[in-house]
Amino acid sequence: MFFFVSQVRGIGSGALMLSFKNPTDTMLPTQALDIGEKLSSGQMAGNFLKGRFQLRMLPEGNLVLNTMSVPSEYAYEPYYVSNTEDSGKIVPTSDFYHRATLNFDGIFTQYAHPKPSRNTSLDQSWFPVWSIPDNICLATLGTLGSGVCGFNSYCILDSNSRPKCACPPGYSYIDPNNTFNGCKLDRVPSTCHGEDQENHEPEELYDMHVMSSTFWPTSNYEVQQKFNETECRQSCLYDCHCMVAVSRAGFCFKKKLPLSNGKVDPAFPATCFIKDTGPDRINSFRRLSVPEYCSGNLNTNFSYETSEKLLMDSKKNLGKGSFGTVYKGFLTSSTSSELAAVKKLDRVIEEGEHEFKTEVSVIAQTHHRNLVRLLGFCDEGPHKLLVYEFMSNGSLASYLFGVSRPSWSKRIQIISGIARGLLYLHEDCAMQIIHCDIKPQNILLDDSLTAKISDFGLAKLLLSDQTRTNTAIRGTRGYIAPEWFKNIPITAKADVYSYGVILLEIICCRKNVEQGMEDEDEFVLTDWAYDCYRHRELHKLLKSDKEARNDRKRVEKLVMVAIWCIQEDPCLRPTMKKVIQMLEGVIDVSVPPCPFPLSSVC
Repeated sequence: MFFFVSQVRGIGSGALMLSFKNPTDTMLPTQALDIGEKLSSGQMAGNFLKGRFQLRMLPEGNLVLNTMSVPSEYAYEPYYVSNTEDSGKIVPTSDFYHRATLNFDGIFTQYAHPKPSRNTSLDQSWFPVWSIPDNICLATLGTLGSGVCGFNSYCILDSNSRPKCACPPGYSYIDPNNTFNGCKLDRVPSTCHGEDQENHEPEELYDMHVMSSTFWPTSNYEVQQKFNETECRQSCLYDCHCMVAVSRAGFCFKKKLPLSNGKVDPAFPATCFIKDTGPDRINSFRRLSVPEYCSGNLNTNFSYETSEKLLMDSKKNLGKGSFGTVYKGFLTSSTSSELAAVKKLDRVIEEGEHEFKTEVSVIAQTHHRNLVRLLGFCDEGPHKLLVYEFMSNGSLASYLFGVSRPSWSKRIQIISGIARGLLYLHEDCAMQIIHCDIKPQNILLDDSLTAKISDFGLAKLLLSDQTRTNTAIRGTRGYIAPEWFKNIPITAKADVYSYGVILLEIICCRKNVEQGMEDEDEFVLTDWAYDCYRHRELHKLLKSDKEARNDRKRVEKLVMVAIWCIQEDPCLRPTMKKVIQMLEGVIDVSVPPCPFPLSSVC
């Protein structure tokens, strides 16, 4: 509290200054706050430089409390309005000595002190009579400014109902002597295009701390729906812009810095995930040897003896492909044991040699949440193995075409994941990658059902100045683009075609070519889907799928996107970037033409 009670007068003139008429943070008995006048808080206890809070009397007679921009004094949205139109001013009573102070923490409090009498002693102190607002942490709701506690902090009431400011994990006070001045990151995070982001998985770079009932309501940049807590956490972890994610009632609110208006509300049922670069984590990973791929070798090179032991821990056959068998194994160390999938090449011929070298060089250079990660390899003469991360939920084929139908929301998540993985291969790699064999068997699912593209053995690498490649037919019946049979150059649009087929399979939960159908018109899904679309009978595709039937507009959009993808003319197919834009509603999906112009279906 600070004020003057003197008057300064000039010689032979009236008063030059009446300090009593210009209160700063405190009002005294007989003082009045006239229309247009205001109080300003100090910066902190004992520091009376102008702070971030104001008490103003508006022309209509309302008394308001608001935060402001310092030093411009631009007033942000009020966090208290008295609703006292036409009152004009605050007039103190005369029963006690009174004062009213706008405290540095933004709370406006009226204090009283008993006047001396026979029944009172002179050493009594001031005591609060009332204050506003009751909970300043929850009262500040404006979209501008930092809130009560400064940026990157959060506000919680103490036992005396006064605001207390704290920093989330991974942050510390900008000024330890002024906890209301906000918080800063202890360690600078990796940028979207930084060296660490490119060379390491997010799990290696970040810790995700969990807090309950904590939120920053005005820092959202993206909102995702139908996301559980695990999906929300993963979405933030793999998004280089995201620093905080709040999961509540099926929604995921992703936030980037600076965080503003942070608060804790025990009545707010939400889980908050704080991304933090753990202690010395960046430096420790920078000290690791970054793999060099120019020679086609990955640093994690297992000896055949080690690889055989890895396999013998569990001889479970996970599947067999064109060039080898995949087993379930364990990567063990002195402190941990990690499941792995080991692909053992069965045929070591010229084609197999090329397959191996291609797969190692391609996968080793990719880092994306929707691609299977290569952990290591073995290359000792005829003994060639590839060690991948283990995918606990198997392939999309077994998940999609099993006995029970997967939920519609999970299928939507998978549709998006595959698209993002392909976009990365086509446009975000240093060398463009065409997969050439996109099918449900090559889409694997982790423990949270995140879709990850696997098996790059058939991929073709294109240099930055190339857009096409001539090669022998590759791929799997039912997913191969028509241009493979026309002896014309193959582009990334071949993968787009395969994606369109898979998109229809995910919508309908059936294979593209299904034997034993009662209606022969349904034998080939791509033909039948277009027939249903043009006759406005999409419900036939969904059969008894109530979840999808209740989301008819999305189903129609997805079918239209799929029809664009399976156009016979590659030039008509969208890029994967445009596919994602259509899926996310960034651009409208126009009516697709018949994908088979020479077919009787059209």
